[in-house]
Amino acid sequence: MKLVGIDTGGTFTDFVLWRDGTLRVHKVLSTPQAPEEAILRGVRELGLDPAELRVIHGSTVATNAALEGKGVRTLYVTNRGLGDLLTIGRQAREDLYDLQPPMRPPPVPPELCWETGGRLAADGGWVEPLTRSEIADLRAAVVRLKPESVAINLLFSYLDDSAEKALARALPAGLFVSRSSAVLPVTGEYERGIATWLNAWLGPLVARYVERLCRGLSEARIAVMQSSGETVAADQTADRAVRLLLSGPAGGLVGAGFVGRLAGRDRLLTFDMGGTSTDVALVDGAPSLTTEGRIAGYPVALPMVDMHTIGAGGGSIASLDPGGRLLVGPESAGAAPGPACYGKGGERPTVTDANLVLGRLRPEAFLGGRMRLDVAAAERAIGHLGTAMGLDAQATAQGILRIANEHMAQALRVISVRRGLDPRDYTLTSFGGAGGLHVCALAEALGVRRALVPIHAGVLSALGMLATPPGRLSTHTWLGRLEARSDHQIQQRLEALAAEAVAALAREGLDPAGLQTAPSLDLRYLGQSYTLNLAWEGRDATAEAFHRLHRERYGHRLDLPVELVNLRVRVTGAPPALTLTRTDGGAAAFPEGRATVAGCERPVPVLHRAALPNTAPLPGPALILDLESTTWLATGWTARSDTLGNLHLERQ
Repeated sequence: MKLVGIDTGGTFTDFVLWRDGTLRVHKVLSTPQAPEEAILRGVRELGLDPAELRVIHGSTVATNAALEGKGVRTLYVTNRGLGDLLTIGRQAREDLYDLQPPMRPPPVPPELCWETGGRLAADGGWVEPLTRSEIADLRAAVVRLKPESVAINLLFSYLDDSAEKALARALPAGLFVSRSSAVLPVTGEYERGIATWLNAWLGPLVARYVERLCRGLSEARIAVMQSSGETVAADQTADRAVRLLLSGPAGGLVGAGFVGRLAGRDRLLTFDMGGTSTDVALVDGAPSLTTEGRIAGYPVALPMVDMHTIGAGGGSIASLDPGGRLLVGPESAGAAPGPACYGKGGERPTVTDANLVLGRLRPEAFLGGRMRLDVAAAERAIGHLGTAMGLDAQATAQGILRIANEHMAQALRVISVRRGLDPRDYTLTSFGGAGGLHVCALAEALGVRRALVPIHAGVLSALGMLATPPGRLSTHTWLGRLEARSDHQIQQRLEALAAEAVAALAREGLDPAGLQTAPSLDLRYLGQSYTLNLAWEGRDATAEAFHRLHRERYGHRLDLPVELVNLRVRVTGAPPALTLTRTDGGAAAFPEGRATVAGCERPVPVLHRAALPNTAPLPGPALILDLESTTWLATGWTARSDTLGNLHLERQ
């Protein structure tokens, strides 16, 4: 089978084809209203037969629908007295000192919140059993309210899911139903409810999109990237829509870890700068996971890659506020009309236009020469903004880049400095189509002396999907003091949880004998609210590891009992046997020479990445081109290419 990794971004859809030990990359403009159209177009342009393809795809359908508030009409079913649970939330303000925060609409309008019986106590006993009349009332409400999906979230359903199952069985066939006991069987009724509602709210949209994609690639084997860094078969994605919210960015972090290991760099501070946004994260051997992520302001307690996202990308629009202050983003030109220099009708200045005006992009070499940039259009867009500011085009462009760089530097500080980590202990790793243009400036802002621009940086998220194993990450709450549980009891529960994941992967055609299992526990001191996740190594060893990690993370350990909160098991298959080799990367298509770049006294060298020797370092300033992206090597920096073509940058 030919392997194809596909990452759908806000501006471009990226393809990485792996066949017979060689890689081929491709990009097409995204089609946000129907993402599958760009995918099908790219497959045609690559001349591929779907019957020979195994596709691993990073989807933004769930993410975009959540950010835009465009889920389906969803009925939320919960216990009596808890209909406003999702509206009240945790009563936490986004801005602690804002005494008049703006009202935001509730996740579910009151008329779509349905209260019923089937209430459990914290010990699993029945407070209010579910009756037949209540089931009949729910059926009647569904007929009257005509929802497209239903989210069922009953108290303590992780202890006994019988009431949720009874309600789900009573609903009409064809209605999308999401149960909290299946989506997130853990403590925390609000977080569990939000996850269940998000799954129901987005599930039908994901199902329809996947159906269209599978119909267009009817003979291909298709898997989709999950937020936690494993893939799932396409026909199982509808029931796991909430697990796809960071589908594309997760691929980028897997790709960064994969290439970083090959380059001899394990501790990475990453920034993925695309056309619409920038994602920043830490990769210490492998991407870190969190259960405290947020999407569109809502908590997502399911495991996902730990990253921070801001609205700063190549397509971020520059404008003036009413006071005349220069702003960059978060509004983006996207794929349509795109930056002014794309020549597709865009007239507002963007970060990409600024880089072109300053000479850091070569108009004839964009996307390997397949897309020529319009310098005059960029200069007009930047010039109009500059006139309003009383500046020439170059000064305006430099101002746009300074502000965009500061936005990204601040995001990198959030993920490192604010967590007590020194960014200088990491290698700043840039990828995404626009990352290489800003890597030197960001490294200088953070005081970092070493940076890495991986091979295929412009399509690294798509490449990462090819290095991703199929897998499942299962979680279940089992509250109690750790000392009261025996090793045998914990092991039994973990094995039962693993068996569910193994069965799901077996349905995808994986051999259970080839699967790897990684059990872990969520622990905390008795009385705490937050947990730390520890690999399961036996009760006593895991408890001691918790004490050490707590001291390392928070500076102290407590003389309190350790409480077990959640059991977790990660089951994965083998990733594709992906290897990387150095290629010429289409170097012949790029005429090397010199270019005028603003701020440089004389023309700077224009070189192709594949033509760089892996011996003596190249001093900046210089422009380094490849098929997917451009790297701006600033003055005071050197670049060295390794045997695979990764660029190792060092500040003098």
